[in-house]
Amino acid sequence: MEPRSVQVLVTPLSGELSVPDWLRVLDGRPGLVALDSAAGSPRGFSLVAFDPLSTAPPQDLDDLKTQVHSLLPMDGVPGPFQGGFIGALTYDLGVFGDPLELPRDPWGTAPIVGGLYTDFIVFDHVQEQSWLVLGDVEGGERPERSQRLSDVKASMASVPGVGPACGVGELVRHCPPKEHRRRIEAARSLIAEGEFYQANLAHRFTRRTRGKPVDLYLALRAVNPAPYMGYLAWDGRDGSRQAVLSASPELLLECSGQEVRTRPIKGTVGRGSDDELDKELAQSLLASAKDRAELAMIVDLERNDLSRVCVPGSVRVPEFPILESYPAVHHLVADVCGTLRPGLDGLDALAALFPGGSITGAPKLRSMEAIAELEGEGRGVFCGSMGFLDARGHARFNILIRTLRWRAGEASDSDGEVSFHVGGGITWSSEAEREEQETLEKGAALVAALGQTDATFGHLRPAGAPTR
Repeated sequence: MEPRSVQVLVTPLSGELSVPDWLRVLDGRPGLVALDSAAGSPRGFSLVAFDPLSTAPPQDLDDLKTQVHSLLPMDGVPGPFQGGFIGALTYDLGVFGDPLELPRDPWGTAPIVGGLYTDFIVFDHVQEQSWLVLGDVEGGERPERSQRLSDVKASMASVPGVGPACGVGELVRHCPPKEHRRRIEAARSLIAEGEFYQANLAHRFTRRTRGKPVDLYLALRAVNPAPYMGYLAWDGRDGSRQAVLSASPELLLECSGQEVRTRPIKGTVGRGSDDELDKELAQSLLASAKDRAELAMIVDLERNDLSRVCVPGSVRVPEFPILESYPAVHHLVADVCGTLRPGLDGLDALAALFPGGSITGAPKLRSMEAIAELEGEGRGVFCGSMGFLDARGHARFNILIRTLRWRAGEASDSDGEVSFHVGGGITWSSEAEREEQETLEKGAALVAALGQTDATFGHLRPAGAPTR
């Protein structure tokens, strides 16, 4: 099928409405999604998209490619996205081209959720500008752009306030600490037998909630702003309301033209209760031979993954390691960059990298097999990726860590339930008690967003001034 052209209307906005404002204004619109650069230096671009085209969700990466290539790029649009797919890929989608059987997650999430978008708002945080972009697809059946523009402008007249959203009842841990430590020791035994070098083991919590998922996302954004945040709402196969709320600090893929980058995280320590202790903890992480070795292991894996699709000799690591700090934790990270071979695009890079090596282990396939055996259930969106692939082949995807998976309850629209995972990389030198505590430190911001204060999850440092 020939790709369809898209007629574009770009309207500059006053900039008075922020990403949170637009999420509240558009809440309830079909397929509301945000790719939210809420922190970082520079912050770059954010997107809020709505009313996707009427297409069935893609079932795999081949299907995703077919759908994205059904559109021509939306020329003249500011920002990194020129129309295409925005959504989330579940971890259980597996490795492209490898017959790896993974269990389904307990919530039965589809392999890919999201859709094709030509209506969205672009935010340039550096220039402090924003635009409303509306696209009419050739042969489409939606109302004219002018009518849609009037509808959006009318909704801008009043920004709803932030509603109360919080967790209620007990925070349920589905894998007791003793069992998680047993799994860690089992992974270490497999490492000793030469099965793999590193594997990322996680465990899951659930809690009932009250309030809208968009308000819960804004609570998470307030306590833990991150560079690769995301919000996605959709209707499940049974018609139930579903959402993903992510405060991810980790970049799986950035592809602009032929240049690609991934930024794995390996090495974590919780924040200190005062400035002096916090600085000591950060310096101890930078000096940790164990954490640097874990990061080096995953950097090598990502170099190999990118080398499959990049020009020989172009894959490089500009700096190693880099310290990044967030309200709940310090991390060690590194950039792995490369140049795609002619004829390849962001989808090829995504297929080579997914799922990210930092949340699987090395070697990737064997560690994923062990994860499935030890955890005993699918991960769903956790450790999958959320982002965009546009009609040019440009892409940006995070890794879905620090993420709440929400679904509506049966009692009323204001009732729901969230599920979230926390985990960490296991090597031969791992100590089960310390690894257990690290997983809890990673959950501190998620628990705080649910309105719970629990010293078990470590210290949460102030997030700083709110970002727009």
